[in-house]
Amino acid sequence: MEWFNVGRIVNTHGIRGEVRVLSTTDFEDERFAVGNKLAAFKKDDKKPTWVTIESMRRHKNFILLTFEGMNNINIVEPFKEGMLKITKDQMTDDLLKENEYFFHEIIGCTIVSEEGETIGVVAEILQTGANDVWVVKASKKEHYIPYIEDIVKEIDVDEKKIVIHVMEGLL
Repeated sequence: MEWFNVGRIVNTHGIRGEVRVLSTTDFEDERFAVGNKLAAFKKDDKKPTWVTIESMRRHKNFILLTFEGMNNINIVEPFKEGMLKITKDQMTDDLLKENEYFFHEIIGCTIVSEEGETIGVVAEILQTGANDVWVVKASKKEHYIPYIEDIVKEIDVDEKKIVIHVMEGLL
């Protein structure tokens, strides 16, 4: 089964089973909604425990969650430093607007110029606030490609290929 990270359980919070989560998703309100099911992986564990979100609130830079039937610190303590994940089936395209993609769809795509020259492969995506920046690994160095209309001309996630316009000074 293919899993996608949505958050990392960094600690417990209080004694009533609340966990402190560092979100790794752009869709926090949907992923951490009350009643939603997530797979909780204990640190270094390959088998998930399915949990249902009972409550969600924000606290500083974290999201505090409680899970149904886990209302004691002793029950949630083993999940500390673990991951919260979803399956591919739980990912819905209706969360995306036009010209938006999930990170896993872009990472691994080959970047080519409009002239057909291969530039490299997207290895990472940096969120800068104004726009995302793709870290592209070439044979000998890295390139930073901003995800903006003037640069990115065509994205084919099925073929894992992205065509860009190479402006002066970009590479």
